Amino acid sequence: MTLLKSKNDLHNLRSFISDFFDNTDGILEPIRFNEKWFPKLPATNVQELEKEFKVEVAVPGMKKEDFKINVAGDLLTISAEKEEQKEENKENYTRREFNYNRFSRSFNLPENVLGADMTAAYENGVLRISIPKKVVSEPAKSVKEIKVS
Repeated sequence: MTLLKSKNDLHNLRSFISDFFDNTDGILEPIRFNEKWFPKLPATNVQELEKEFKVEVAVPGMKKEDFKINVAGDLLTISAEKEEQKEENKENYTRREFNYNRFSRSFNLPENVLGADMTAAYENGVLRISIPKKVVSEPAKSVKEIKVS
């Protein structure tokens, strides 16, 4: 795949913590780490076509205003942040809930893309990004003779 996901150490950290605490030798009881502590990154598909790359990110429950898509040099960063607050008032109690959801994923772009011309759309829980490729002109096939002076 030409679009390369940047190195993410979160997976390595989860693996280390899981190996350390999920041992079964009786010294430590197994402890399962909650996804709230180490949130999952959304599933992402990258497809290379003849004239473009297509990136699809599964992020249900968001709004298009929640996303930030940036290109800095050859690095594409897709991030989102959503904050929800719910308050329920009853006769003898009040309940308030806060929920924060955020992620950030980065991809190295190949040299043959037009980062400035990319488009994005969010529909039915899927963020779709289209990254057009540069048109590569073929070298001229005519032969030119050069005289030696």
